[in-house]
Amino acid sequence: MQKIIETSLSRRSFIGALGASTALTVLPGCVTAPAATGSNSAAQALLDDVAWNLLRHEPTRATSLGVDTGAHASLRRQLGAAGPEAQDAKAATLRADLARVRAFPTEGLDPATRTSFEVVESAYATAIDGMELPYGDIPVGSWRTAPYAVIQNVGAYIDLPRFLDSDHPVTDEGDAEAYIARLEEMPGVLAGELEKISEARALGVVPPDFLLDRALDQMERQVADARQGGALVESLVRRTREEGIAGNWGARATEIVTGQIAPALEAQLAELQRERALATSAPGMDAQPQGEEWYRWSLKSSTTTNMSPAEIHQLGRDTLASIDAEMDPILRSLGYTEGTPGQRMIQLSQDDRFKFAEGDPGRAEIMTFLNERIDWIRGQMPRAFARVIDPEVEVRRIPPNEELGAPTAYGGAPAVDGSRPGTFWINLRDTDLHRTYDLVTLAHHEAIPGHVWEGEYSNQLPLIRAILAFNAFSEGWALYAEQLADELGAYDDNPAWRLGYLQAAAYRAVRLVVDTGLHAQGWQRQQAIDYFHTNTGVGLAETTNEIDRYCSWPGQATGYMVGKLEILRQRERARAAMGTGYDLRTFNQAVVEGGNAPLDVLAGNIDRYIGTSG
Repeated sequence: MQKIIETSLSRRSFIGALGASTALTVLPGCVTAPAATGSNSAAQALLDDVAWNLLRHEPTRATSLGVDTGAHASLRRQLGAAGPEAQDAKAATLRADLARVRAFPTEGLDPATRTSFEVVESAYATAIDGMELPYGDIPVGSWRTAPYAVIQNVGAYIDLPRFLDSDHPVTDEGDAEAYIARLEEMPGVLAGELEKISEARALGVVPPDFLLDRALDQMERQVADARQGGALVESLVRRTREEGIAGNWGARATEIVTGQIAPALEAQLAELQRERALATSAPGMDAQPQGEEWYRWSLKSSTTTNMSPAEIHQLGRDTLASIDAEMDPILRSLGYTEGTPGQRMIQLSQDDRFKFAEGDPGRAEIMTFLNERIDWIRGQMPRAFARVIDPEVEVRRIPPNEELGAPTAYGGAPAVDGSRPGTFWINLRDTDLHRTYDLVTLAHHEAIPGHVWEGEYSNQLPLIRAILAFNAFSEGWALYAEQLADELGAYDDNPAWRLGYLQAAAYRAVRLVVDTGLHAQGWQRQQAIDYFHTNTGVGLAETTNEIDRYCSWPGQATGYMVGKLEILRQRERARAAMGTGYDLRTFNQAVVEGGNAPLDVLAGNIDRYIGTSG
């Protein structure tokens, strides 16, 4: 459970207050006639109503946030639909609520509440634009831009087993019954996705062959597992046993998984096999119907800017050049003098001093190393923030059956009600994916002061703000967190660790070049792999995994560096404007307490922060 230094509303108090307010917000459309000047209480009621309207379409988010309780407990038994009709229904909700938010008079509202209105308006308008595209899995205030609704890292066949095991609680009989109810809904979700990808194929949208090969391998494993009951059954059986919850849970779950879910997975597998017979190796959206339009939307969604592919491509090349200039003298001091910094990092990666042991011993080393670094950076936070939190962080291995298509790592904030800690997921399919010098920065990015840390502050905002997360802010903050760790001395005693930090920055700069190259400049997959490998020094296995990720999530990878550079630009603007009144601790506080927001909304928050110096 988090602890706050200085005064703040605890998450459990927040949820209690929220529950008290939602008697007015259970039904959609209940806030319809605002006065000429809106009040904060009416504004909050509208924001809560908008939040619950969205969560009714996405009940798994309610569970992940820990708010599927009380009047909203029924959401714990639902998954939400996934087909074209479901997306149309969600779009209708977004349009109606966007109109209500735009009509509400925000004059006189406190700055934080006005920010929330601006955030909703931006998120909903962008999502509606995406839903008008003829295909794809369109996020609402989320990070994943996915033209292919089922592929190697997208789809219920991946998401739902993970969600049910890690986010769906099983603490009593009601939770176990809710788990069973969700298993019963899973075939319908899979059928909805099947309809979407079949319709897309009819339009000529077929994923590239190399993505389908990965997806087919994973889908075949999931089908084989489901035919035996597998992980979906085991999770429920294990947890009901641990909690002493009596019942024939295994038999009931097995009947659903083997009799209903396995056939639905087999139907998706058959569709992917049909698509594989039609697929080409063209990796980018420029090879798909309306691909240029789709990619421009995905860049807007991912960066919350209107930057063109060409502008982002050049930004990447320029940023990489400046990072290379920092890496060169450190590499020379360590005896690495030949080749590009990326090529020299490849040489450094072969140094046994920075490797972990193979297999389970190495996995244990990695876990210990990460926890030690998280403990160290936690102690530095009073130097960087005016209001310090103490979040619980759990380092967990990505489930082995997901590791092949999963990123190297990812992190998430705790549940809003404190029922689940912040989680740092690490890919351990092969310990050779990691080196001591890159894991340090990874800990700062995913945990503290990155995703877990920032998410704790966002969780203290109105519910809609905990739901909506913008890629450029989320990932931009996490990259900024890596630099902040550097400024706090994380790498002072170890030049190789600082190289790891700079390599991570180069990695994100290269993403700008490669993502736009793949989707807007006609790059082939091998060209992207070669460029990435040469300029980052990352191993070929991880490089290939990354390139394939960019092919299935167009634009997503560009948000990182675009967001970081904008936060730094705002920091320099504040420093220049405030002079001696500037304080790094209060600047960082203004950013995180402004919450996860589009970059133009962030700029407005910093305007208000600068105004405090007067």
